[in-house]
Amino acid sequence: MADRSLKVGIVGYGHLGQFLVEKIQREGPKVGLQLAFVWNRNPDKLKDSLPKELILHDLSDFTRRVTDVIVEVCHPHIVKEFGVRFLSHAHFLVGSPSALSDTQLEHELRTAAKQHGKTLYVPSGALWGGQDIQKMNDSGTLRALSIRMSKHPSCFRLTGGLLSDWTEGEGRRVLYHGSVAELCPIAPNNVNTMAAAAIAASKLGFHGVTGEIVSDTALADYHIVEVEVIGPDGFSVKTVRQNPAKLGAVTGNATYNSFWSSLLVCKGHGGRVYLC
Repeated sequence: MADRSLKVGIVGYGHLGQFLVEKIQREGPKVGLQLAFVWNRNPDKLKDSLPKELILHDLSDFTRRVTDVIVEVCHPHIVKEFGVRFLSHAHFLVGSPSALSDTQLEHELRTAAKQHGKTLYVPSGALWGGQDIQKMNDSGTLRALSIRMSKHPSCFRLTGGLLSDWTEGEGRRVLYHGSVAELCPIAPNNVNTMAAAAIAASKLGFHGVTGEIVSDTALADYHIVEVEVIGPDGFSVKTVRQNPAKLGAVTGNATYNSFWSSLLVCKGHGGRVYLC
């Protein structure tokens, strides 16, 4: 694979999907990446942006394309429906790791990666210090992990009508505090950073990592991600990441480049889950 370009399939053509497609088209030849296909739920959105030979109309036809890495950037439902099949054909970078809060699905994906000698990549996204969390987890020194995400209410996409009553100028409101496992189904598009943290902290897992989401009308220009790590003998680390973001944006600006960096390391790590 080192002597040719890595062929990449992009599943989803929202803001992040468009960013990755344009990056590969513009910079791919220099960094060894090439588009294999692009799929979107509404294929009409692709017609003016891509050559027709790159447009995949039926996602089930992905096996007909020579692909090294499949990148999902649309919705956890796609991970659940196609994740195992993707791993039977290519390495899989899952952009909606909140799907892995389903313990059965996580087990099936890990098993498929091992069985087929493929890698399940989990991008760190807006998570700061993910590799250090993973090292502490692997060494058995991680005692507790909590993540708080604060955003303008227009940036949340929550199920069940939660936050539908927000008003401009209302200030700060804690929407949820508890296990990341229970939070993921409530905010599947907003808590992928927390999901990545739960995967890095696999010994705590989704049920052992604490998540909190906060709506704050004062945050018109950025998202805030706060991570607290607790180790043995009084050891602790706290980080605060301020990520510029437009009103209504689910993904902060810096996360786009973080995702691109994750894609650049997808060279295959053989039957494992890899935080990148």
